[in-house]
Amino acid sequence: MEKRSCPECGEIIKGRIDKKFCSDMCRNAFNNKVNSDTNNYVRNINNALRKNRRLLEESLKGSDKTTVAKQKLIDKGFNFKYFTHQLVTKNNHAYVYCYEFGYLIFEQNMVLIVRKKADN
Repeated sequence: MEKRSCPECGEIIKGRIDKKFCSDMCRNAFNNKVNSDTNNYVRNINNALRKNRRLLEESLKGSDKTTVAKQKLIDKGFNFKYFTHQLVTKNNHAYVYCYEFGYLIFEQNMVLIVRKKADN
């Protein structure tokens, strides 16, 4: 019978024939390495997107639509460079979305924040 070794620590695996790791600790360590954001660039973008989403949600205070000053969002750390998608309306207004929360910047440096309605 072929001896199998743990891909994390290299020890011989004892037990079931389909067992891949010698212990839960090695399995967790291996999977954490594989699934971690090895690229700081991606991790930083994901953090910025989460922060933007949280700030938009906080600004709505439970409603579906509100208007705030652009500078107020910037002061809280909102980064207008990061968003998930855009939607152009029939009236040619370009809403920028961060997941389900979108915004439209007016000329007076005001921002209309909206919550996307759930698709049925």
